[in-house]
Amino acid sequence: MVQEWFEEHNNEVKVLTWPRDSSDLNPVEYLWDVLDKLIHGGPTLQQDLKDLLLTSWYQIPQHTFRGLVESITLLPQYEYIILSFFSISGAGYHSESKAKEYKHVCKRACQRAVDRLNAGALAVDAVAAALVELEDSPFTNAGMGSNLNLSGEIECDASIMDGKTLHYGAVGAISGIKNPVLVANRLLNEAQKGKLSAGRIPPCFLVGEGAHDWAINHGIAPCPSEKMATKFSLSAYKRNKRKMEMAEKVESGFNHQAKKRRQSTENENGSGLLDTVGAIVVDREGNVASAVSSGGLAMKHPGRVGQAAHHGCGCWAENTRTQNPYSTAVSTSGCGEHLIRTMLARECSSAMQSDDAHQALLEAMQNKFISSPFLASEDCVLGGVIVLRCSRCCDAQPSPDIQAILVEFLWSHTTESMCVGYMSAQDGKAKTHISRLPPEAVAGRSLAIEGGVCRLPNNT
Repeated sequence: MVQEWFEEHNNEVKVLTWPRDSSDLNPVEYLWDVLDKLIHGGPTLQQDLKDLLLTSWYQIPQHTFRGLVESITLLPQYEYIILSFFSISGAGYHSESKAKEYKHVCKRACQRAVDRLNAGALAVDAVAAALVELEDSPFTNAGMGSNLNLSGEIECDASIMDGKTLHYGAVGAISGIKNPVLVANRLLNEAQKGKLSAGRIPPCFLVGEGAHDWAINHGIAPCPSEKMATKFSLSAYKRNKRKMEMAEKVESGFNHQAKKRRQSTENENGSGLLDTVGAIVVDREGNVASAVSSGGLAMKHPGRVGQAAHHGCGCWAENTRTQNPYSTAVSTSGCGEHLIRTMLARECSSAMQSDDAHQALLEAMQNKFISSPFLASEDCVLGGVIVLRCSRCCDAQPSPDIQAILVEFLWSHTTESMCVGYMSAQDGKAKTHISRLPPEAVAGRSLAIEGGVCRLPNNT
């Protein structure tokens, strides 16, 4: 098999090292040129590699390509329409005991999006479908099972962005709606219809009771907050409320130890999760879209709106244009206040216009987030991102006139862990991964970054 060949001839594959003096080359196109030469190096290797690419994902070790990404995923570039999709069930702390549940949620979301794409839906509709699946899960802090606020109520935030039209829709602190992303998506769709009566500008961002009433008036069914709460979210609320009441009675000299006990307990019982959920999609025409949804921080003040609803903070999507050679889609997760003050989604999207996607994201997370002057007073900066970048290139086969779409996908986080799922239209099922910081790394001051690359043929 090809994997055995690579292991046996690892020292001979020097050509996979990125030439540092060739800055004018696109690293992804360079990789495919090298792969093409490898494939044509011999009939046995060529057939083995082609068979492997047509049946599964193949991971090339990091050291064979200058760390462009920690794993490079190669998919078939002939005959098939490949669709890439990511979902995250949040950045935060994901216990080993619930790993199966987190992964299963991501798999279902990926499958939902791919089903919509296979049915001919555009990226923005597929990403909304994925978010509905994530919101419906009791294991995520979005929609059903969201964190309760100080008053014991559920208030959710969500937003969605279409990279083709650049339209955006969002809701903040909305109650009584099972799937907030559907309201955000409806706002986006209504805005694309043009002005309202008397020349009024249609809203793109609504909050609170006004958002709820608008949703009902546009055919989105209400759901009582008590039905959205789960046994887990209710028990977490009661536990957190007791802790707050006890903390208020504790003398200042014991506050530090009480804080330590609270943080330790949160990690043990899972109530410390920052489970914003999000998804990014590219469809068969190369359009990108992103979405994000969250129930917000546990015990938050009523009316608080997190990054999931803020423009440029929770999600971003933008098709390639004259000034932007790459199409990009980003979704964020983590501490909302940190993500709002840094506008991390848009910052990461802008960074991805650089040649080296891996290095660009690494620098953005380090300089624009962990070391951001806007967070200078914070000693623990918590967040995570998933990023999709697409560009067109000419194939040497089967015809130089046919343009394929090169897709790079990356994820990074400063939290202890982040659950990621991904799937293409040709996969029988989604793949999932819980990314974790190295054991010696400090959450909030260190980061993990991983990713892959694939090539999709354009159907036009």
